[in-house]
Amino acid sequence: MTGTVFDIGYRNYAGPREGRRSALRAVFRDGVRIALGLGRGPRAKVLPWFFVGALAAMALVLAMIAGAANRFGGPGAAQEANLPSHSDFYGLASVMLYVFGAIVAPELLCRDRREGVLQLYLVRPLTGSDYVAARWAAFLVVMTAAAWLPQLILLLGLAAGDPAPGAYLRAHWLDIPRVLAAGLVMSTFVTTLAMLTASFTTRRAYAAVFLVGLFVISTPFTMGLAQEIGGTAGQWISMFSLTNIPVHVNDVIFGDVSEMTEDAPARELGSTLLVAWYFAWTIIPATLLWSRYRRLTP
Repeated sequence: MTGTVFDIGYRNYAGPREGRRSALRAVFRDGVRIALGLGRGPRAKVLPWFFVGALAAMALVLAMIAGAANRFGGPGAAQEANLPSHSDFYGLASVMLYVFGAIVAPELLCRDRREGVLQLYLVRPLTGSDYVAARWAAFLVVMTAAAWLPQLILLLGLAAGDPAPGAYLRAHWLDIPRVLAAGLVMSTFVTTLAMLTASFTTRRAYAAVFLVGLFVISTPFTMGLAQEIGGTAGQWISMFSLTNIPVHVNDVIFGDVSEMTEDAPARELGSTLLVAWYFAWTIIPATLLWSRYRRLTP
């Protein structure tokens, strides 16, 4: 028996081996690109950029209305008319932020699970914990940017609409750290719940529908039941309104009550309990998400 040996050019890799940290950065950068649809077709860009644009447009409209009120009614007219400001924005935009997270975040996990790509990641110096942490951080960055951008537009718009922009910025400079803190609170909550939901399925649509339904149903159901029962029991029931959990912390940060939570019975339980409740709903889901990936091996 005779045969022919063909040289098909296989060679050992002789380039640099950058290790675990480089792998983490690569997974993180890839997650940001996936979330924003970068490097992909137009259809992948439609949803994320639609929500970013809608949030920015909402802030611009609010700034224009407040600016017009101050121009025609004099300085402080917008505040006297109780028009929405920085402390109200996250409450008003919360549903849009939740839907954005529910639709976009599963793309970072579901596709890798469905196509078996996760096993290829793990043959490198990368653990399951590294992978999910990098993906979580990637979407957190995108989600935080989506929350902060409209607040920046609102701040600049309110300052530009004021008769004395410099005086307005000096009077409201403390709103900047509050905006940053409240935006991070909102984005961390949404990112963690969305990523945990996505970890249970390989289909993005299933995760998105479940999470949107959970956000939409929980508020009217718990609020209606809380008002019907009343008392301390009603206050505790209203704590399970998922859309209100980070908004309560937003109220604590700003020292004000947003329109979203002004009728929520849970407010009567005090700021300390509301903040602790937020951390419970963020840390426990994050721990569950980590536990689902930490034992993965190639």
